[in-house]
Order: sequence, then C-alpha cells, then structure tokens
Amino acid sequence: MRVERGPGRRFRLLWAAFATSAAGTWLAFDAFPLIAILVLHTGPVEVSLLAAAGPAAGAVLATLTGPFVAVRRPRPVMIGADLVRFAALATVPVAYLLGWLAVPQLLLVAVVVAAADIAFTAASGAFLKTVVAPGDLLVANGRFESTTWVATAVGPPLGGFAVGVLGPVTTVVANAVSFLASAAWVRRIGPVAREPTIAAPKVRPRDLVDGWRVLLAHPVLRPLLLNVVAVNSLIMATAPLAAVLMLGELGFAPWQYALAFGAPCVGGLVGARMSRRLVERFGEPAVLRVGGTLRAVWSGVIAFVPAGPWGIVLVIAVQFCLVGCAGLFNPVLATTRLRLLPDESVVRALTAWSVSTKAAIAAVTALGGLLAAVTGPRVAIAAAGVLLLATPVLLPRRVRVADS
Repeated sequence: MRVERGPGRRFRLLWAAFATSAAGTWLAFDAFPLIAILVLHTGPVEVSLLAAAGPAAGAVLATLTGPFVAVRRPRPVMIGADLVRFAALATVPVAYLLGWLAVPQLLLVAVVVAAADIAFTAASGAFLKTVVAPGDLLVANGRFESTTWVATAVGPPLGGFAVGVLGPVTTVVANAVSFLASAAWVRRIGPVAREPTIAAPKVRPRDLVDGWRVLLAHPVLRPLLLNVVAVNSLIMATAPLAAVLMLGELGFAPWQYALAFGAPCVGGLVGARMSRRLVERFGEPAVLRVGGTLRAVWSGVIAFVPAGPWGIVLVIAVQFCLVGCAGLFNPVLATTRLRLLPDESVVRALTAWSVSTKAAIAAVTALGGLLAAVTGPRVAIAAAGVLLLATPVLLPRRVRVADS
C-alpha cells in the first residue's frame, strides 16, 4: 500500500484531531488552579500540589500502562485516550453543578488526563509514520508545531475571557468536548494497512523500561533525550517564578503578564514555518545543533527585567527569541526521533520520552520554588539561566538521519 503524502486525506484528519485537542487544551490552560482558587478557595500549597503532583503522578501511571498500550494498534489507543480524557474532564462540571467538587477530584482528574496525554502522544507518533511518507515527516511535524503555537497564543486569553463571562468551569467543558471531537476525527481516518502492532503473549516487568533501554542505547537519541529533559525542565521551572516576579515585585497587571508571554508565541509559529526551509538548506543535523543551542540562551535574561513599560518590552523580546528557537528546533527533533526509532519501538520510546520530560519538569519546578523561597525569584531564574547555558554540551555532535 502506498503511504499518503503530507497533504493527503488521512494526514488532514489527523491534523484536525491535533488542532482540535490543542485548541481545547490551551483554552483551558490553568483551568484547574483557577477553579481551586476561585471556587474551592484553596491556598498556594494546594494549588502548587495540583500543578505539580497531577502531571507527575500521571507520568507514573503512564509508565505502568505503557507496555499495555505498546502492544495495541495506535489508532484505537488514540481514540481510547481521547475518550478517557473526555470522560475524566466531564466529571468536573457535573461535580461543580452538584456541589461536590473538591481538590482530590481535581487531582485525580489531572492524573488521568496526564497519563492519557502521554498515551495519545506516543501512539500518534507511531501512527504518523503510517500515514505520512518519510520525506514528509518534517512538513507534518512543522504543521503540528505551528498549530501548537497558534493555540498557545490565542487559547489562554480567550479562556480567561470565557471564565470571566461564563464561569470557572466553562473552559473545562470546552476542553472535554475538544477531546470528543478529536476522537471523532481520528475515527474518520479509518484502518491503515501499515499500522504497526506488536504481538506479545503477555506484559513482562522488563517491558516497563524497554522505552528507556531503546533511547539510552542509541548514540543520537540518548544525548537528545538528556538535552530536551534538561532544557524543558529548566525553562518550565522559570515560568511560575517569572509570574511571582512580574505580578508581585514588579507590580505588572495580569493582562500585561498575559501579553508578555502570549504575544511572543508568534515567534514559535515563525520558527516552525522556517524549519523546513532551513533543513533543506543546511540539513537536519545543523538545524538541531544551532536551534538546540540558541533556545537555551534566553531564559536567564528574565531575572534582570525592570519595572515599567520597558520591562514588558524586554520580556516580549526575550520570549519571542526563545519560542522562535523552540519552534524551529521541535519539529526537526520530532522528525529525527521518528526516523531513528524502529517501528516496533516507537510507542514505548515516546512514552519513556514523555514520562522523563514531565517528571523532570515537576521535580525541577519544585526545586526552583524552594530556591526562590530562600533567595527570591530573580536569583532562582538566574540560576536556571546559567544551568541552561551548559545544556548545549548534551546535544549530539554528529547526527546521521537517513530517510527510510
């Protein structure tokens, strides 16, 4: 069977599913902390626990269920993950209307959704290889990356407006519906003859670490994993610290903070759109090295943001450069990763990759909060920035990527 090229019907349906769920996810960005604060009137400890423990526990759950996901066809796994996310999120507005909503329920929903996110991401990576020709993988990943940055730029402001007008659980309802729509899009793709599956009589304990075994044994994927884990965790750890700095010490209004971190997402769209052209001119290895290096040099500047309008301008400029480099790097990374992974190992390896990243983000964010409590947010942000400057040494020196 001939694999459809990027603009083919199956890819368009997969892209529609991705765009729908991305729109819902970013529309509901920070929905649970807002509900915890506005509805349940919780303090900072509970809000921090909800933000960190949910994804971390979800990563553990995904690790335990990963081997069962890996021995099934990707498309049913994707549909199942979407339906699980829909069902879990749908319990929130129901409990809210009945007056039963509590922090433990929000935490449980966050765990289930985080685990289903990882399962969907891993399965969709394997599925993408069956509906897009190898030469079109970069085009496909570039479109996914562009869609992500558009949703990131537009979703949170619209979500904040919706919460203010329609109530705190509005965006949760929209997010749940987006996953139901995503499942419908994936179902419309129909069966794919080349869709991989792994025959296994039973799941063994050693299967829990198979994904890490594949990644850590590969001379290119191992340093890429270590680099991504380090960079993503250090960058994400500065996000709550920047909020404390800008909304507290510097006295910026919430809309100014949202503008400073929302407007630069255009840079991610620009970077994603440039990725294919730069790869065609310089090659994937060069773009990985340069883009991977440049995305690590910006975050520390936030520690020196002054008060007033020039502070907003500086944050926007720094964030534009940061997300632009990330938008350039991410689709090339995703393409390289898919091309280097054997078909039978894609789901396990991508699950291990997502679990590693989410667990590291949770841990480093917690450590960053502890450091900020002792030294203040500026010092903690600067420390993360200094550590980021060392991360390019983790990038592979040589990357050999051959189309298959």
